[in-house]
Order: sequence, then structure tokens, then C-alpha cells
Amino acid sequence: MTNPVSTTKKQLLCPVCHEKAKRVSTVTLGALLNDEFAQQFKTDDQSYCASKGEGCVSIQGDTGWRFCDSVDCDVVYFAEQGDTVFTKSQLKVSVGVKETKGERPLCYCFKHSVSSIKDELRRSGSTEALPEIRAKMKDPGCRCETENPSGSCCLGNVGKGIKIAQAELDMSGLETEPSELTARRSRHKGETIAKVGTLVSAILASACCWLPLMLLAVGVSGVGIASTLEEYRPYFMVITIGFLGAAFYFTYRPKSSDSDCCVTEASGGDACCDTAARSTLSMLTVNKVMLWIVTAAAIAFLFFPSCVGVFVNGSDTTTVTEQMTQTVIKIEGMTCEGCSALVADAIKSAPGVLAVKVDYQKGEAIVGSESCCPFPQADVLESLQKAGYSGSLPPE
Repeated sequence: MTNPVSTTKKQLLCPVCHEKAKRVSTVTLGALLNDEFAQQFKTDDQSYCASKGEGCVSIQGDTGWRFCDSVDCDVVYFAEQGDTVFTKSQLKVSVGVKETKGERPLCYCFKHSVSSIKDELRRSGSTEALPEIRAKMKDPGCRCETENPSGSCCLGNVGKGIKIAQAELDMSGLETEPSELTARRSRHKGETIAKVGTLVSAILASACCWLPLMLLAVGVSGVGIASTLEEYRPYFMVITIGFLGAAFYFTYRPKSSDSDCCVTEASGGDACCDTAARSTLSMLTVNKVMLWIVTAAAIAFLFFPSCVGVFVNGSDTTTVTEQMTQTVIKIEGMTCEGCSALVADAIKSAPGVLAVKVDYQKGEAIVGSESCCPFPQADVLESLQKAGYSGSLPPE
């Protein structure tokens, strides 16, 4: 003969306010109910409050009892099966989350309440309740299971309590975030500044090359500006490397293991922490991708003056030959390889010039002209001057 199977449906909603309630350990009932009711719960039930400062863990299995945190509802605990309920007057402590005025305890282990947070806000305009609780949770650890009527971690309730205290004091314009969050935002700001600084300084380090090209495109000589920027190029390169190092530090520095959410059913359970973890991982990935994009752009700008000549005049295959009259001209005003391409184009525009070879390192150009005619010195020097450079023939 088989045993009959119970078909009684578990009661998950509060029988009075009909709001969804959370699981609670019988250890909590035995610790916080008045003595006349607590005797029946003096059991060796499983503990859900970690002993090494890791906070409380989510209650996974059925305990047979639920905690109602609805404001204006007198019921605190009720049985999942049957009609047994316990109200606020049957507890040894005040249920802060169910109160709308007075002390309203939030953290029973370390004595934080809406009232104490309001006092702190009045004194300094901010509160350190959350970081202080996290620090104390590590040593000696929390006792939420036997101190807090919800039997779970208080961090979620403290976060809500801060907003309540802020609203009651009409302090919506004041800073009430914990210093940990403020520090995190400051680090993020520093990371952004480092990346932007890397790009700006790298652009300035190559300005001696691209700025004259841009000015010449609109008919303005930028030789004087280029010479000035060339003097400061080493400094801009050092600044670029410094900003880039700071950006790598901010992006790859060791991250804090603290979290703003607590793994308890009262604060959203695993869903809260999973969402936060996914959000953090996504942000870290984006930051790293952006850092490497910034790094690639910075390297491109730093090496631009050395490589621009290949792109500006890479298709010209005309060379100075022995059959041409070869003349050496000293060039003033070149600041990078890109300038050598512009100088070559300017000289070749002069009548009678057949080919040009510019040596940026020596600051000179070898001009090949028609062997039948005199070297067109005046035309070549005029073409150079129009391009924003100056030239001269060396002494015989």
C-alpha cells in the first residue's frame, strides 16, 4: 500500500496583502519571534549566513516559511501550508522595512537605520553606510540570519534606505553615493582623459607634417609653423607615451572584487549579480577594444611624418640620369618626408626640369634638366617659394 501524496498548494503570497513573499529560514523565526512562539523553531536548520565575511547566500530549498516585506502589512511571517501567521507585535525587534517613520532599522548587524543615515547626510551631505557594511562583513562577518527579520543580507535594504533618507531630507541635489562608487567613476574619468590625451598629443606630434600639407592645399604657406612644431615634436611624443601608459594602467589595473549587489533572494538573488557581472564584463571589453583602437591611431600619427612620403609621391618613377644636367639645390623648410614629395613636385613644375631626387636627411635636391639648355635656376627657386620652401645653390 502506497503512502498518499499531498496535493496542498504552497502559499507564496501573503494571506493579508497578497504580495509575493520571500523564503526565510526557521533559524530566523526561532531567533526573532517572542519566546512563547520561538520554541517550536529551535532546530538545527541549515545556516544561510556565511561565516567568513562573504555575505549571505540565497535560500534555494523550501523552508516552509515566508517573509512579507510589504509596507502597511502587519504580517511578517506566514506558513507556506496552513494559516499560521506572525505579525509585527510578535517579534522581538522592529521590522524596519515595514515602517514609514521613526528609527527604521536597515542593517541589524552593524546598526544602520534610516534615522542614522539621515543624521550622516545632515552632517556631511553623503553616507558611507554601504562601504562600511561591506568592510565589516569581512571581519567578524554578518549575522543577518539571527539579527535581520528578513534573514537575508541587508545591502539591498540599505540602498533603498539611503534614497528614502535623501527624499525625506529633500537632498536630491546632494551627493549621497558611497565613496566606492565615486572612486569608480573617477577612475573611469581618468581612463577617458588618458585615451583622449593620447590621441590629441599624437596628432600634435605629427602636426609638423600634416598641418603644412593642409595649409598648402588651400594656398597658404605653413613652413614657419611646421618649423616651430618640429622643435616640439619630441615633447609631444613623450606626452603621448605617458598618456598611453596611463590608459593601459586604468584599463588593465586589478579590479576590486566588491559588488554593489548581494546574493540574496531579498535583493534579487543571482539575477542581480549576474546582470551586474554581464554589464561589467561588457564595459571592460568595450574599454579594452577602444584602448587598442586608440593605440593603433596614436602609432599611425606618430609614424605619419616618416611614412607620408611613400603615399604622397610613391607612384613617380622618373629618375635623374647621366644624360641630364645635374644640379644640387639646398632646401630650407622641410620638416618630414612628406615635405620631400611636395618639394619634388614643386621643382618639377618649373620649365626645363626633367627629374628630381630629394634627400630629406641631407636637406637637398638633385635636379635633372635638359642638357641642351642652361639650368632654369630662377624658375626652380620661384616654384619652391610658391610651395612655401626656399632653395639656394651651394657655392661652386
